[in-house]
Amino acid sequence: MPLFEVAILEEPTKKESETGNQEKLVFGPKAVIAKDSQSAGVIAVMGAEQLKVDTAKMRILVRPFA
Repeated sequence: MPLFEVAILEEPTKKESETGNQEKLVFGPKAVIAKDSQSAGVIAVMGAEQLKVDTAKMRILVRPFA
């Protein structure tokens, strides 16, 4: 199975953006072994139990490890 790097960002709401808030890194980057990039994202989210992020504000970034 291939190796991926996964990071999770918390994006600010429109109102928060207007007040100057920016994206926050809440997970990773971490190495994940998975069959494809979508599975790597799911594995990262399921494995990160301490995340206190609204899923509507969550952005998952996945790239193949080179």
